[in-house]
Amino acid sequence: MSPQAKTILVVEDNPDDQHLITRALKKNHVGNEIVVVGDGEQALDYVFARGAHAGREATALPQVVLLDLRLPKVDGLQVLRQLRSDERTRSLPVVILTSSDEERDIVESYRFGANSYIRKPVDFTEFMEAVRNLGLYWMLLNTPLP
Repeated sequence: MSPQAKTILVVEDNPDDQHLITRALKKNHVGNEIVVVGDGEQALDYVFARGAHAGREATALPQVVLLDLRLPKVDGLQVLRQLRSDERTRSLPVVILTSSDEERDIVESYRFGANSYIRKPVDFTEFMEAVRNLGLYWMLLNTPLP
């Protein structure tokens, strides 16, 4: 994959939510490559091209990361902190997509540099619409840092 490719990295441990997110993006013609990982450690390995992703081109960062907070191994806030602490990924767009509406999670997410915080809607139709809008905004409307 070239460094210009627009990849969406979905960091979500719930298989049902993984399926809904990818389905919503594809249904709404977001044709970008979607990479799904199930925990924070895998997310960091993918972004930094290490571990199971060691052969991946390290300069080919995702266009956007959709990051759940409640993850096994390394939680979402820890992933966000590590992304923001590295010069290569400091500007990488990270959207928190979580079921948590706890004020502490919202405050901490923005404090550690999240670009957006979206609570996953419980209603299926609303969930699909939220993901569709996310995909359209981050992949088509937003102009990324060169």
